[in-house]
Amino acid sequence: MRHHLARLTLAAALSLGAPAVHAFCGFYVARADGELFNRASTVVYTRVNDTSVITMSSDYRGSPAEFAMVVPTPGVLERSQVATVPSETVAHLDRYTAPRLVEYFDEDPCVVIEEEPVLAEAAAGSASSAKERRDGAKALGVRIEREFAVGSYDIQMLSARQSDGLAEFLRGEGYKLPEGAEGALEGYVRGGMKFFVAKVNLQRHSAEAEQELEPLQIRFRSKDFMLPIQLGKLNGDGPQDLIVMALTRKGRVQLTNYMTKEVPSDVSVPVFVSQVFPQFYRAMFDKAAGENGAVLEYAWDMSWCDPCADDPLSHSEFQELGVSWVRKSEAATPNVFVTRLHIRYSQDSFFEDLKFAVTEDRENFQGRYILNHPFEGEITCEEGKVYVAETRKRIKEEAATLRSLTGWSAKNIASNIAKTVAQRYR
Repeated sequence: MRHHLARLTLAAALSLGAPAVHAFCGFYVARADGELFNRASTVVYTRVNDTSVITMSSDYRGSPAEFAMVVPTPGVLERSQVATVPSETVAHLDRYTAPRLVEYFDEDPCVVIEEEPVLAEAAAGSASSAKERRDGAKALGVRIEREFAVGSYDIQMLSARQSDGLAEFLRGEGYKLPEGAEGALEGYVRGGMKFFVAKVNLQRHSAEAEQELEPLQIRFRSKDFMLPIQLGKLNGDGPQDLIVMALTRKGRVQLTNYMTKEVPSDVSVPVFVSQVFPQFYRAMFDKAAGENGAVLEYAWDMSWCDPCADDPLSHSEFQELGVSWVRKSEAATPNVFVTRLHIRYSQDSFFEDLKFAVTEDRENFQGRYILNHPFEGEITCEEGKVYVAETRKRIKEEAATLRSLTGWSAKNIASNIAKTVAQRYR
């Protein structure tokens, strides 16, 4: 069976006029527009035991009469084993797992937040200091505006930039949130509202010719967990990109016959990158992967995300992608682990088809890039001078990091930074 599959192609797009096959557009936390990659295929591979469900998406534009697809199967498939899936379902998972930008805004260095003595004393005897708690909150996009005691209650006043970060912070503080809490919080976060939190002191085909074709899906049983790619190379004009989003019950999916490395992540870059995120990510990926390589872009338990690049998938969307083990009542906290692998290959590389294995590794990872916006208001205090000096140093470090990641020239980076930050930080 393995040798038979190796002679087939996963998804070769054929057409009389041979139009280009394009990648999905990527949308991130920053909502950067534009396509990141050309000549790419997107595959959702759901795997449990020896059952595979493969959903193949093409961003083909043109007359449907000019399109054909050759699909490998381990045997003759019955009609019940072949289906189509709404394009938006695959696009939703693509957005959910895509590399993302997160933004933080520096506070006024001249404003001192005073701690109430009651809670300051309690914090002194706890396992973590007040500063550690505030830093932990900030990492989730949450700011503890005030803390004080009223009678038998401990009060927190919070602000947040993202509903999932706020929900995660509250859970970390020991609160048990009801199902769907993230969705309920989202509208208030978007509206810029604050949050009063109290607890007793004891501790979420049409007929139009140019419309996108629906993804095709096949399901079958096979001991082999693999994707054939060899015949697909025949359509390629230069390097090809394959994005595999694998869904399992256990943990990460890994390649067993090729080395995989993690995309550079959790790095601070200049704020102007938000305006050129597709170009930034393309340049960084080109340098990380080279002409040929396999890169991990995302691996996460789908019961939560931080930050979320999109809303969680619904129960019906999981079902459409072949995730049959999640009950509707469990959809808010599904037992699904997603792995996003980005593989670049050419006719002169990756001579073996891709072989995978499901592991029990549930360590979370994401391609995440941080924007730190300097304070833009008036600075009059002595502490502000220290803040300005430290911020200048930080911006220089961000510029050096960006140059290292992308190979962009120092001159162009400096020019773009000068357009986006105040004079005092240059």
